[in-house]
Amino acid sequence: MTRPISRQQSLPTLAALRHWFSHNRQLPTFFTLGGLLVLLSLQMAWVLGEPRTNQFFQTIDRWQQRPPLWLQTPMEGLWAWSWPCLLLVCLWVITRLWTRPSFWPRIVVVGILALLTVRYLLWRSLSTLNVSTPLNGGLSLILYGMELLLLVTGLIQLLLSVAARDRQAQADQYAVAVQQGQYQPHVDILVPTYNEPVGLLRRTLVGCLTLDYAAKTVHVLDDGDRPEVAALARQLGCRYQARRDRQGAKAGNLNYALPNCRGELVAVFDADFIPRQSFLARTVGFFQDGRIGLVQTPQSFYNPDPIAYNLDLAEQIPPEDEIFYRHVQPMRDGVGSVVCVGTSFVVRRQALDAIGGFVTESLSEDYFTGIRIAAAGYQLVYLNEKLSQGLAPESLAAYAKQRLRWARGTLQAFFIQANPLTVPGLNPLQRLGHLEGLLHWFSSLPRILFLVMPLGYGVGIMPLRATGPELLYFLLPIYLGHLTVFNWLNRRSRSALLSEIYSLVLAVPLAITSLQALVQPFRCQFAVTPKGLRQDRFFFNWALAWPLLILFAATWLSLALNVRQLWVLSQQADQTQMRGLALGLWWSGYNLVLLAVALLALWDAPRDGREAMIARPLALELQTDSGHVLTLRSQAQSEMVIRLEGNWVLPEGSLTLTRLGDQTLSVPVQHCDRDTQGTWLWLAPQPIDQNRLIKTIYCYGSEDHRPESPGERRSLLLILKTLLRPPILRSRQRPAQLGRLLVEVPQRS
Repeated sequence: MTRPISRQQSLPTLAALRHWFSHNRQLPTFFTLGGLLVLLSLQMAWVLGEPRTNQFFQTIDRWQQRPPLWLQTPMEGLWAWSWPCLLLVCLWVITRLWTRPSFWPRIVVVGILALLTVRYLLWRSLSTLNVSTPLNGGLSLILYGMELLLLVTGLIQLLLSVAARDRQAQADQYAVAVQQGQYQPHVDILVPTYNEPVGLLRRTLVGCLTLDYAAKTVHVLDDGDRPEVAALARQLGCRYQARRDRQGAKAGNLNYALPNCRGELVAVFDADFIPRQSFLARTVGFFQDGRIGLVQTPQSFYNPDPIAYNLDLAEQIPPEDEIFYRHVQPMRDGVGSVVCVGTSFVVRRQALDAIGGFVTESLSEDYFTGIRIAAAGYQLVYLNEKLSQGLAPESLAAYAKQRLRWARGTLQAFFIQANPLTVPGLNPLQRLGHLEGLLHWFSSLPRILFLVMPLGYGVGIMPLRATGPELLYFLLPIYLGHLTVFNWLNRRSRSALLSEIYSLVLAVPLAITSLQALVQPFRCQFAVTPKGLRQDRFFFNWALAWPLLILFAATWLSLALNVRQLWVLSQQADQTQMRGLALGLWWSGYNLVLLAVALLALWDAPRDGREAMIARPLALELQTDSGHVLTLRSQAQSEMVIRLEGNWVLPEGSLTLTRLGDQTLSVPVQHCDRDTQGTWLWLAPQPIDQNRLIKTIYCYGSEDHRPESPGERRSLLLILKTLLRPPILRSRQRPAQLGRLLVEVPQRS
């Protein structure tokens, strides 16, 4: 097989510039600090009254007060007001007639949103900046800059979404040769591990061995050098290897194993990710095309993300990662900028060798390995099928640790040779896709600013100069437009209101990390996300909460100041100031609701393992010590606990699980209990039955469950319900505390 030809830059001057940028790691830090210094100097000159600076801003102020006629709010004329309304109606009709964003409806929606966005951007740029004084002007320009960041990122997303791809039909075609045995290259399956619980690792290894694909070898890569992991590998028939040092963290561990791999393909699974039986059958076929270097599949999880779980919304909203794997990855696949996420992917060994193995320069070794493979001329493709499932972070602290590592690792792009904006071999659309991903990590900065900006209205500062009719004419259409189609465009994976909640929870830590990454990008080392956490009571995350508590108090102060100022101005009949304060009042109230819900999400709810189960109806049989067989139906399972729907009074004495689904077993039931969710059977399986349970529960079947996010109205009701009845006040109804013991039986030897 010949290696694809890399698309090298033909212009020597541009190539020299790229080489210079890629070998001067401190340049981004220099430009960041230099840019801030220039802006601070300009602001200081304005405050001190430097004549040329004053004249410059006075000229801008005159322009802002005399915008072009086409940017002025019409005082009369039905058509001028009706065409934005017609566009909104058009968006609403499209989302009702087409339940999924197929190509042409998506083109129309993207075009309308782009039109409304550009219209709003022109209005903000030419009519609303308040540069009458240095204080107003400084805050107004900061607000404008932050809005510009979000709007540009949004426009890039809209552009990329036009080219979104679905490769399931392509996978069907390629899978035929694999299933018929015509194409079955050897696959080395690598499972790196460090400190994960052995029971968790057992699930993954059993899943890898259960794959419906003969030409495979499973390698356990233990950076913890643990005897119990070595024993597990021997018991299951996997190859085991350990390193004396942990240099290069996960990427170093993978590279250390490559010399011992002889397969044409390499599959990688994190220690907590269990592949479905059909994983290789669905992915390997793509490599019949010699241009394809890597196939990525979604991460899916069998336990809820911590924010949804803490808000008691896990059964009503999709997991947080759904929007990335259902919307962003197909969008990026359309322009060749698929993100390798470090697990549940297959890569061509030849492509890995071409780039020198997995990238070790960054915390996000997976992301930059994918970039280097694409730059070498190979294609990365995304198969949007849930072919594996793993364990989501089990606490908000673990969730924060993971997200902050991702943010810092991604932003290290500016300081390493695999920078997708400068590395040779990528085309402009690929770079645009990666630019959108880099800009995403800075979105927390404007969100924090939007929280504190209403405080300015309460103390007489007006960073946005706009009348009520102007806000209705320019701001309301774009806001309602995005609200109408946001959930539709992302394939029902997230509502706009719920996105606001998720973004606020870690807004401050992410903002700090994104700025630190530009100054000290390699300050932190790779750290594994904690797994297997348990707690029996609610726990408040003070370390994450104090920034939000300060913002919450500031928002209350803003609300009080705006109400007071509004009352004073109403007595003076100052309509202009009153309009600005009304905006500040509405803005403060909106922020207050979102902050309150975000603070409630910081209460980690109790966990005892029952939340990490597969929700799938399966028939089961229980045998009593007298030989009587009970046939029941389970609603959710793991290899250690099974939930039956309803409150069952089971017979006294010992019970044995003899069948689950199609699997014959002999598993003692250790004890049973019940709560508001049903009856729970706690199992004590021996290793051989534990392996059978894992296969039945996690590996078999082809379910690709895609929960749909509630719409905006339903999301608002869920938010209000959470505020009125906080989960911590409903703790007795949650499955954290064990219910009344129904059966107690001794564990069999």
